[in-house]
Amino acid sequence: MTEATPQGAKSGPLAGLAVIEMAGLGPVPLAALMLSEMGATVLRIERSAPTRHIMPLPVEYDLDRHGRDILALDLKRPECAELVLRLAEKADILIEGFRPGVMERLGLGPDAILARNPALVYGRMTGFGQDGPLAERAGHDITYLAYSGILHAIGHEGGRPVPPLNLVGDYGGGTMMLIAGLLAALFQRSRSGRGQVVDTAMVEGASMLTLPLQAAMAAGFWNDRRGVNLLDSGCPFYDTYETADRHHIAIGCLEPQFFAEFARLLPLDQQFVAGQYDQKLWPRMRETIAARVREKSRGEWDRLFGGTDACVAPVLSFAEARQHPHNRARAAFVNVGRFPRPAPAPRFSATPSAASEPTCENERTVASILARFGFQEDETATLVKTGVIGR
Repeated sequence: MTEATPQGAKSGPLAGLAVIEMAGLGPVPLAALMLSEMGATVLRIERSAPTRHIMPLPVEYDLDRHGRDILALDLKRPECAELVLRLAEKADILIEGFRPGVMERLGLGPDAILARNPALVYGRMTGFGQDGPLAERAGHDITYLAYSGILHAIGHEGGRPVPPLNLVGDYGGGTMMLIAGLLAALFQRSRSGRGQVVDTAMVEGASMLTLPLQAAMAAGFWNDRRGVNLLDSGCPFYDTYETADRHHIAIGCLEPQFFAEFARLLPLDQQFVAGQYDQKLWPRMRETIAARVREKSRGEWDRLFGGTDACVAPVLSFAEARQHPHNRARAAFVNVGRFPRPAPAPRFSATPSAASEPTCENERTVASILARFGFQEDETATLVKTGVIGR
C-alpha cells in the first residue's frame, strides 16, 4: 500500500474547482470525497448542533470529513444563510442531500443560489426526487431498492430478497449518478456559461443501473423471478460454491470457451460442455460442480485456476482483498493513518488523484478558508465576533 498525499496538495483533474457540500449522510459525502480526491476544493457546511450518526466514527475513520475545509453554521440564523449565499457566489458546485423543501425553507434553494451565481451547478440528492407522492418519505438504500424492483431480483430461488449492503441505491444510484450529472452540467456550462440544477433520485439512479436487465426482460431473455436467470444464481456456472475448508469460490464462465476451460480443469463431463446452455442439464450440472468444489480448499482451487481464463476466483473478505498480490501490485489500497482504504478511482495519467487524509481542525483558520471565497480579514473577524461562525 502507498501512503495518502496530504490534503493540501491538489493535483487531480478537478483542481481549481470550488465545491460547497451541505453536510449529510451517505451518498452526498462520498460524492464530496471523490470530488476532493480528484482535485476539487471542498468546503463542508456542518450544523452547529451535532448530528446523530448511525455509526459515530473517530475522525481518522470518518470519511465524511476527510479532505475538506469545514465550517459549522446555524443555518436557521439569517446571517448564516446569507454567509452561504456569499460563499456560493464564488463556488462552482453546491451539493445537498436534504428532503425536498428544506433548502428552500433555509433560503438556500436553487432560485436563491442561482440568483447570486447563475453559473453554479446545484446538485440535489434525495431518495425519491423533488416531487411525486413519495417525495417526502424517509428511506434508506433498502427502501429505494424495494420500490425500484431491484431488491425483488436479488437472492436465490425460493428464498427471501437479500439486500446488497447499501451499495446499489446509496452509492451506485446515488453518488455515481450525482457525480455524472455534476460533470455533465459543468461541461454544458463551459459552452453556455450557465449552471443548472441536477436532480438525483436514488430510486431512479438505481433503476438506471438495471437498464440492460430490463431490456433483456422485454426481449424475453430475463424472467421477473429471482434466482432463475443467468446472472442471479439461477445458472450453475455463474454462482458461488463452498470449498473443502468452508470458504467459497466464485464461478462465472459464461462464454463457451471459458466454460470449456473450466470443465477441463474441474474436471466436468463433456456432456455438460456440449450442453452448457441446456437448462434441463443445469440441476445435474450444479450438483456435480458443487461436489467437485467440495473436494479441494479455496487455496487449492485458486492455484489451479489462477493462471487461466476459466473465470474462477476465490471469494475474499475485505481484509484478504487488501493483501491479494494483484491489488498490492496495483497499489489498489492506501494507508490513511492507521486506516487502510481503497485508493481513489478512476486513475488519471496526467492529473492523478490523491487519497484525502482526516481534516485537522486547526490546520486552516476560518480566515484562510473564507479568503478563498473573497472575504477580507476584517469581514471574517466580524463574522467570528458576532458569533455567525464559531471559533
